[in-house]
Amino acid sequence: MRLHSAPKSGNGYKVRLLQGLLGTACEVIDYDTKGGETHTPEFLERINPDGRVPVLELDDGTMLPESGAILLYLAEGTPYLPEDRVERAQAFRWMFFEQFALLPNLGKPRLWRMRNVEITPQREAELKGLFEAGYGALGVMERHLQGDREFFVGDRATVADVALYPYPRLCPEGGYDLQGYPAVRAWLERIEALPGYVPPPT
Repeated sequence: MRLHSAPKSGNGYKVRLLQGLLGTACEVIDYDTKGGETHTPEFLERINPDGRVPVLELDDGTMLPESGAILLYLAEGTPYLPEDRVERAQAFRWMFFEQFALLPNLGKPRLWRMRNVEITPQREAELKGLFEAGYGALGVMERHLQGDREFFVGDRATVADVALYPYPRLCPEGGYDLQGYPAVRAWLERIEALPGYVPPPT
């Protein structure tokens, strides 16, 4: 298998994190997304017509885009994908939450800083909304983890934790402060203590 990704992609990191936890690996092909390498005619025709990474290229040449779909494919038949129907649905619930509430709100400020985007008055107003929604999403996670809950679904780490981990872990690079979220910070540390843990991109 090959993973088509980008060096600092949070979504690409999810895949590499799960592979580390599973003790598997594959060839990684990185693209310069800012430079347009994922929008060349060849990439759009052969890799992903949506022009985005990550994409997992399977051994038979099948291209599997979208980080959530890739995580579910890799987790199938492993302890990271619950067998119980309700727990599996709960894992999906948190994966949907991550894409809707975490990725855009926690990820965009970090992306702008990485790309040195000029913060115009319009973008300043947008950032205010992103931070408000982002801190709200972190609050949801904090409330869920309070008490004796160690992971998001069941009593062990699942694909939900893998999907949820990158953007809270990386959001301080975008200006977020996690001091007010002790349960989230403790959960991040538990993920980092798992066997096979892979550090995030620097």
